[in-house]
Amino acid sequence: MGNMRRLGLNVGLCVLLGSVLVLAACGTYDTTPKVAGGDPTRGRVALQGYGCEACHAIPGVGNTNAMVGPPLEHFANRRFIAGELSNEPDNLIKWILNPQSVEPGIDMPNLDVSEAAARDMAAYLYTLK
Repeated sequence: MGNMRRLGLNVGLCVLLGSVLVLAACGTYDTTPKVAGGDPTRGRVALQGYGCEACHAIPGVGNTNAMVGPPLEHFANRRFIAGELSNEPDNLIKWILNPQSVEPGIDMPNLDVSEAAARDMAAYLYTLK
């Protein structure tokens, strides 16, 4: 009976692993970071409200020809934020809240973004794949 149970467990694990691999191969496994408490729709509005598109080309947000800061398309696929921080939600929120604390003297100003707005902005930026 013990061998049958182990066999059933092994088969179950193989089925589970196979399902995960199929989902990953089909591109349906979403690896986009989730921002706790962030809302992408509000984030798009906040990015425009804080004037981020004046310096950055941001898909879906106002002027896409801005050339002062780096363009933000495909942001979710980047490994680093400003070449300094690994691209993770907490780091992105930290950067949005106070870029000067990460890289003193950088051209990106501290815009006095609220933490809620920073979470929403981050949630939107992670939709840009």
